[in-house]
Amino acid sequence: MAKDRKPEDGATRGTASPAGGVSRAGGNARAGSGRGGKGGRTRPARQVVAQPRPWGLIAAAVVVVLFAAAAIGYAVVKVNEANAEKVESIDEIAGAKTYDYAAGQEHVTTPVEYPESPPVGGAHDGEWADCTGTVYDVDIRHENAVHSMEHGAVWITYNPDQVSDADVATLAALVDGTSGRMLSPYADLDSPISLQAWNTQLKLDSADDKRAKQFADLMTFKANLEPGASCENPMFIADPLVVGDGSRGTEGMTDSPTTTTPATGAPETATP
Repeated sequence: MAKDRKPEDGATRGTASPAGGVSRAGGNARAGSGRGGKGGRTRPARQVVAQPRPWGLIAAAVVVVLFAAAAIGYAVVKVNEANAEKVESIDEIAGAKTYDYAAGQEHVTTPVEYPESPPVGGAHDGEWADCTGTVYDVDIRHENAVHSMEHGAVWITYNPDQVSDADVATLAALVDGTSGRMLSPYADLDSPISLQAWNTQLKLDSADDKRAKQFADLMTFKANLEPGASCENPMFIADPLVVGDGSRGTEGMTDSPTTTTPATGAPETATP
């Protein structure tokens, strides 16, 4: 009988255990499982994180826009209100009176008897009262105040016996710091308040009357008969002349008489 054959060494090696590392089929299976192919591990799904909306910034921006719109709206309203109170002519101010003193009035050193009280034009002292938004607490000499009006000033006066401290403060606020205006008490004034510029006058009962501001805004420097003439006179601020004082003359003053003869309709000078 023929003897059974032993398996060839090659076959034995071909079927050796994986530990031997011989079997190609086993090796290929392991290799395939390590590449993530069919039957391999899958990667986890990527998580998408939604960015939060900046609601706080959006709300703040909306507030800023609304605030700006409100501020602009308020400013527009105030401008419209202010413009509604403005006047373009003295004829638009009820109660205002006009006169006809011509330019070129005489400079005098003697007292002047003025037809109007307070005066609104005419012959006047060669020195002008400071009118750079000046608030006086004395009844300044009228001849000097008239010269200030010739330079374009609005002169606001009040009867100290008929107005309160609050009224004086209201009038002072209209004058203080505004060049071309001055305020002073005026003894025996026939109304509580009187505003005058050259050739114009307005008498009022109340310092809160809107016509006071209308007159001051319209007439400040409007009636300037000497263009370029100054309202500044530091000497007069330091030592104001009052009713009853004599003239200091024009020594040291830069202004000079415009004419030597009063214009038609001007009051005559009184004897000292």
